[in-house]
Parts: sequence; C-alpha cells; structure tokens
Amino acid sequence: MGRRLLSSRPRIEIIGEAEDGLRALELIERLRPDLIFLDIQMPGLDGFEVLRAIARPVSLPLVVFVTGFDEHALRAFQAQALAYLLKPVEPEQLDAAIDRAWSIHNYRAARLEHDEKVRGVLTAAPRGLERIVARKANRLLLLDPGDICFFRIDTGIVRAQTVEEGYWVNYAMGDLEAVLSEKSFFRAQRSFLVNLNRVAEIRPDVRSSFQLVMQDRGQTAIDVSERQGRRL
Repeated sequence: MGRRLLSSRPRIEIIGEAEDGLRALELIERLRPDLIFLDIQMPGLDGFEVLRAIARPVSLPLVVFVTGFDEHALRAFQAQALAYLLKPVEPEQLDAAIDRAWSIHNYRAARLEHDEKVRGVLTAAPRGLERIVARKANRLLLLDPGDICFFRIDTGIVRAQTVEEGYWVNYAMGDLEAVLSEKSFFRAQRSFLVNLNRVAEIRPDVRSSFQLVMQDRGQTAIDVSERQGRRL
C-alpha cells in the first residue's frame, strides 16, 4: 500500500515506516502509534511475529493487515486485527478500516478521560473514604460504604455489590481493606472484602471453617477459612 494513498486521508498522520519486521518492532515500541498497517510476509519477522514480540508494557496499537495473500485472514482476526486488506488496496476498503479505527480510538480516549476523572475524585477523597466512587455504564456514582454488602475481585477488577446491584470501582482491594476495616469490613478471602453489618447468616461448611451468607439479592455465600475466621 502506497504512502501517497495513506497520506491523502485527512485523519491519518504517518509517523514511521519500516521495510522489515525488526525495524517495524523498533518503531512501534519507540513511537507508540495508535494504528499500524502491517504486512504479513516481511524480512526478519513476519507480521504475526511482530505483534507477538511487542513488549507488553506497550499497549497494542490497532492493527490493519495489508497483504497480497488471502489465506491468512482467519489467523489475522484471531490476532484481533481491525481489518484485513488485500493488495491492491481499494480506497473504499481503506476508508472503512480508517473509520472503524477512528471510532475505536475515540472510544478509548473517552474511557481514558473518564478514568482520569475517577482518579481525580479518588485523590481528592478523604482518608476515611466516606463515599465510594463507583461506575455503572457511563455514570459515576457515590456509594455509602454501609450500603455495600461486599467487594469482589472479578477478572482482575474490583466490583462493589449492594443489595440490588453491582458496580465497578477503581480501587485496589488492599487499599479498600486498609481504609474500611474500621467500618466493619473484613477480608474473608483474597477475592472478597465483606461488610459484617450486611451478613444475613453464618453457616458451618465442610470445605472451610464457615460461610458468610450476604444480604445481596443473590444471597452470596462466601467461604471463610479457619485462619481467617480467627481474625473476626
């Protein structure tokens, strides 16, 4: 795909070009592009090897594969490519790929701005965390800790559960434990921080010392080991 075809697109700024896979990898890690147009067959490293080699502290850019071969399409989409364009590239297909990349870029930028606002609110919050900043869809909410039944780590993200609903929160579990322990919150296990004032029932359990049955609508039962139980 020619540089002239790309540079004629008003939303595209070309910040680097590479003739081989190793040079492409170097430029990606140094320039941090939002979007890369990547051939599959290149000297040194092929396009898939370039993607695998990108250092993980560097966020992966959006990827459009541009190639003369159609047999790699499935593998390209398994690699989460945005688009797969066959040479010679049709301008309409290029524009469609750029439109999609632009939409995703704007969404990412909006999420980043949202997360920065969350961090700003957290930084300004009092040490005692009188309110918990939570996210539901695109809304930011302030929750009273007393209304929260428990916090749970779900796929690496902390989720606050009230009686009726769950919310994502931008706190580390250890930080929540440190500031909420004086408010009757107890680290029942690595994945759960529970509000003891929201325990509906305590059950003996053969797999652990006992279970705490919470007051949320699903009556979540949380195992507590004998060692953790001694901390109560």
